[in-house]
Amino acid sequence: MPANQPMNVVLCWHMHQPEYRDLRTGKVHLPWTYLHATKDYVDMAAHLEAVPEAKAVVNFAPILLEQIENYCVQIGAYLDGNGVICDPLLAELAEPALPGNTQNRLQLMRDCLRANRERMIARFAPFQRLVTMADWYEAHPDSLIYASNHFLADLLVWYHISWMAESVQRTDARLQRLRDKGQNFTLHDRRELLQIVLEQLQSIVPRYRALADSGQVELSMSPYAHPIVPLLLDMESARESMPGVHMPVITEYPGGEARARWHLRQGLATFERVFGRKPVGLWPSEGGVSQQALALFAEFDFHWVASGGNVLNNSHDSASKSCSHRVYRFGDVALDCFFRDDGLSDLIGFSYSDWHADDAVANLVGHMENIARACPDRDDCLITIILDGENAWEYYPENGYHFLSQLYRSLAKNPLLQMTTFEQFQREKSPSPAREEHLVAGSWVYGTFSTWIGSPDKNRGWEILVEAKQGFDAQVAAGNLTPEELAAAERQLAICEGSDWFWWFGDYNPSATVNQFDQLYRMHLANLYQMLHLEAPAYLAEIISRGGGHPSRGGVMRQHSEGGA
Repeated sequence: MPANQPMNVVLCWHMHQPEYRDLRTGKVHLPWTYLHATKDYVDMAAHLEAVPEAKAVVNFAPILLEQIENYCVQIGAYLDGNGVICDPLLAELAEPALPGNTQNRLQLMRDCLRANRERMIARFAPFQRLVTMADWYEAHPDSLIYASNHFLADLLVWYHISWMAESVQRTDARLQRLRDKGQNFTLHDRRELLQIVLEQLQSIVPRYRALADSGQVELSMSPYAHPIVPLLLDMESARESMPGVHMPVITEYPGGEARARWHLRQGLATFERVFGRKPVGLWPSEGGVSQQALALFAEFDFHWVASGGNVLNNSHDSASKSCSHRVYRFGDVALDCFFRDDGLSDLIGFSYSDWHADDAVANLVGHMENIARACPDRDDCLITIILDGENAWEYYPENGYHFLSQLYRSLAKNPLLQMTTFEQFQREKSPSPAREEHLVAGSWVYGTFSTWIGSPDKNRGWEILVEAKQGFDAQVAAGNLTPEELAAAERQLAICEGSDWFWWFGDYNPSATVNQFDQLYRMHLANLYQMLHLEAPAYLAEIISRGGGHPSRGGVMRQHSEGGA
């Protein structure tokens, strides 16, 4: 191919949150779905809308889409006067009466401190003042009796303002009026802010559908509840990239293939209902792939999958000189595989947040131009950046507004680089894939599954999941569940099979977060036993993992290798 033709670039943003709802009671235990929706999913659409020449792949986990829908129903019904909000933090924003007892007031105050101190709190002087007071109260809880309801109400309002998308901060006159007011917020102010939250949540699906209709965005999906599919299919596949790994006592997930198929079928059903189209591609949960998983994905008629660069490095034949930016196929599976440029992706996730936006974008684009100049065949190669679309931006000034705006504008007009999507690249370039005999099982994190299996805490998580699945299988085989009960239990089981619980187990993660996810996992398992008409085992009362570490970015993100980018 002539070297004067541009190099293709794909930016792929992955949007995902696990199930925070208790499906038996409806209570939402953590607020991250609606907070990231109003801050990040909204902004990521706005940046693309602002630069019509830009393109991207946006990946949604189906279980996230269902939670966004549920929030829209809850808040809409509440504002219409005939419903309740089941998320405690969001309910406090809306309800006239704030908590009366000291312990609940202290918890509400702590909940309103869960924001980036430098970028989200210090940015707003009134919020910083309230947080300084809250820090003092936390150190002197006996003095909380002197904290007024005005203090708590203002803290709630500013917390939700700080979690609002930058595109909304700059355009919504109601939000700007609340910011200008600064203090002594009324119940009317709080309900007005709740209305803004609802409007932003309601806008997400239509905006991404419109971007997909215009060809700017390719929408892709992950399996329904974000399980690590290769481990469901064959837990022993973890040994391919970690030969010495310590495995759980039980090394086979019962009926794992049927469960993997369930996640793909249910994921497709949710995705097609929400977006009105079938996805062409799949970002497997955490980029988790194996040769067996590829065959299953191809069977479901996906045309592409993607994973991390270290997976490709592990899978290269020792004599292979193939470019890491090529499209690949493995064995006889007719499925195109794209691999993340881990170094470039990690620069966005971990380095550029402290740079001036212009310098960061110039540096990133410079790296891309160097790759383009070195690439001998631009028909078969592309630069692939794959990144969590929600957790990096709180570390950037103004939610990454300047960086992302400049990145899209710079790439859209660069003569050496051409923004595209995986589907468009396949259709227009008809690339000739490089061939390898076998894909070594792994994920985008380190090229292994060590984030989800192999440590004592993670292995214990698998062991109790396997026991719950055995109980599920026994009740199904005995015919003890009605069709409705079976459908509910299958969905609850799927939630337990999600990757997030295992992600957080381990002593390298922060204790407070590990405790929350540990409790959630055990709650979901207990609910599964309840739905199966079985008594939950006593060990579900015991903590699985306590954490205790201080990882970069609070543990919500990982770099591609243990040595960093």
